[in-house]
Amino acid sequence: MVLVMDMLMNADRIKYRQVMCFLKVAELRSFVRAAEALNTTQPAVSKTISELEEALGVTLLERSRRGVVLTAAGELFRRHGTASLVALRQGVESLAKAKAGDGLRIAVGILPTVAASLMPRAIKRAKEAGLAATVYLATASNDILLQMLKQRQLDLVVGRFSDVTLMRDLAFEHLYSEQIVVVVRDGHPLLGAGRIELEAICHYTVLLPERGSIIRPMVDTLLMSRGVADLPDVIETTSPTFGRAYVKISDAVWIISQGVVADDLDSGGVGALDIDLDVGAGPVGLTLRADMAPNLGVESIRQALRAVVNESKRLA
Repeated sequence: MVLVMDMLMNADRIKYRQVMCFLKVAELRSFVRAAEALNTTQPAVSKTISELEEALGVTLLERSRRGVVLTAAGELFRRHGTASLVALRQGVESLAKAKAGDGLRIAVGILPTVAASLMPRAIKRAKEAGLAATVYLATASNDILLQMLKQRQLDLVVGRFSDVTLMRDLAFEHLYSEQIVVVVRDGHPLLGAGRIELEAICHYTVLLPERGSIIRPMVDTLLMSRGVADLPDVIETTSPTFGRAYVKISDAVWIISQGVVADDLDSGGVGALDIDLDVGAGPVGLTLRADMAPNLGVESIRQALRAVVNESKRLA
């Protein structure tokens, strides 16, 4: 056990040039030919191999009349050394492609709430930081986006934490928790009434998230807890475009995730009613496949999303 720990500690002393030198000697089975291939001298190659063997605490190569022979330890190290260099080259190539935008395409699934309030600023930040890849954005329900992620049609989903069965083989990173708001047009009779009870919306057309959407159960629970489960006039929709347009031309009341209308509330034209809802739409975050190693483009978008969320929290 002590020997293993010593070798692991000495691994930090191993240098890239030492591994390259060892692999070249192992390939050519000759210190002289390896020196020629590496454009150095045979004594320099011998010294480099000795330093590597000292760091590892084992003998990797033995000289014989037939040339250089790998020991059992040398053969084992050759396999892992070759694999590590291949991985390193692939990493460098990925970085180069990402920097140049050479054919790199990042597919991101987003909920309408994220599309409206978070993603535009995150993409802008990532582009300003040097992201040159083509970014494809897909908007759909949370369940569909997660299925697309599992089927490798998407690289990343910015959405809500879902049912445990759907989240199997996926990794979720929490960003923030979203609230539910009740929105009406500017000048609506209820908007200037101060703090009101939820039952006041019964006298108006109410826009609700459609059945099957991830926040609908939360909205239904809210309505039932306030005794207004049986609304007389309801429109079900998950279209932010329709909801936004309809409330502006009518006295309709729209129950929706705050993220969908955050920009509208800031810019005017609509307002949120002063109602004590005490309910959230659930956690929003980043979801990746658990077995996925994010490339530079995906990591750039993840960092940009975190930065935008943190910035929003500071300003709140």
